[in-house]
Amino acid sequence: MPASLHHNPFANWLRTHAVPLDHLDPEAPLDDLEPLRAIIGDARVVAIGESSHFVNEFASMRERILRFLAERCGFTVLAFEYGFSEGFPLDAWAQGEGPDDDLSALLAGTIPVGVDEPLRWIRRHNRTTSTPVRFTGIDIPAAGGSLLPALAPVADYLRRIDPETLPVVQEAIRIAESFAGGSAAVAAPAWGRLATAEQDALSATLTRLLIRFRSVEPLYVSRGDQPSYDTAVRRLEGACHADYTFRAMADLFAGKGLTADTSARDVYMAESVLWHLGRFEPGTRVVLAAHNAHIQKTPVAFNGHLTGLPMGQHLHRTLGDDYFALGLVSTTGHTADMPRDENTPFGFTIHATALEQAEPGSIEAAFADAELGLSIADLHQARRHEADGNTDLAPGPDRIRIQSAYLHTPILEAFDAILHTPTSTVADDLKNL
Repeated sequence: MPASLHHNPFANWLRTHAVPLDHLDPEAPLDDLEPLRAIIGDARVVAIGESSHFVNEFASMRERILRFLAERCGFTVLAFEYGFSEGFPLDAWAQGEGPDDDLSALLAGTIPVGVDEPLRWIRRHNRTTSTPVRFTGIDIPAAGGSLLPALAPVADYLRRIDPETLPVVQEAIRIAESFAGGSAAVAAPAWGRLATAEQDALSATLTRLLIRFRSVEPLYVSRGDQPSYDTAVRRLEGACHADYTFRAMADLFAGKGLTADTSARDVYMAESVLWHLGRFEPGTRVVLAAHNAHIQKTPVAFNGHLTGLPMGQHLHRTLGDDYFALGLVSTTGHTADMPRDENTPFGFTIHATALEQAEPGSIEAAFADAELGLSIADLHQARRHEADGNTDLAPGPDRIRIQSAYLHTPILEAFDAILHTPTSTVADDLKNL
């Protein structure tokens, strides 16, 4: 037993309460996940995180949990950290439209954040089920890399509904084309090099469009229908939030950003989840896949500076216990750091970084000290333990890895459960990044 176990009361609690799991293989039997049914309870939105994108084990566990929640718990929607506008053709493919090999073309030019295999599973699953699983995107266009995936469909909508206003969106598209990239790591610096007049013209044009859309809703709906109007507005809102994010990121890098100004992307994602939830059948349950830092219920701060209010915090405020946050962590192996490099298609490279021994006070150190393997811990139990007046778990873990660094936050408040895989490996099919 590690000597530190005696000085880590939360590790002692984990050793007693964490539930071991048997499989990582997405195709493996699901019986070992049955404890998850009681852990999530009646939550309508179950978010599954990851401490880093591009990690094999996290992707595998997400797929297994998606299978379990769909096949055994009645979940019928996968919402993904992927562009809201770009999600519609992917859902059509998942529902059986087009040949199987169309998916590669649909995903071409986008960051491979692990959406490929869940989509393929949904398409296979939907061939034999009476209750199909839907796919939805929730993010700003191209994760902030380009406004075009949102604005091009808005232009198509205006050609049908209001050709008189088409030149306005075409002006926004003209400016957006001048700095579009594969990700925010490319687009944000390119936006920063635009003339101030162009930056301001883009923001003003997008705001004018959004106000017009909202002001003449009855007219637009009379010329078309409510669903297509609602979708066009949501796309336009995505462009506005992305535009705001360009400014927020530029100010942050310049050391003059407003407190929590990067929250614009996360609140859009939260509102997108609620937008979709409100349009599916009553009682629909959603699996939500995104980074741990997006799904956590507590603010994101680095070096004591509040940088953002995450999607999970917004969803928890709105949904209460109907929102459930499951963080995924690892203790050994490698993680995927993403150093910026503007000379690459997406503005960053993937660096497989060896994980050092977990920092004291981290949730990873607690799992390591408890000598646990693949397992899941229900943090509701720990919170109830504290609420009953017990102080033997104090201090609880106060940090969690984000890639190879740490994000400081009270873990028992930030997440409802933690799934731990003892080793993580970085995907090796990322040569184009």
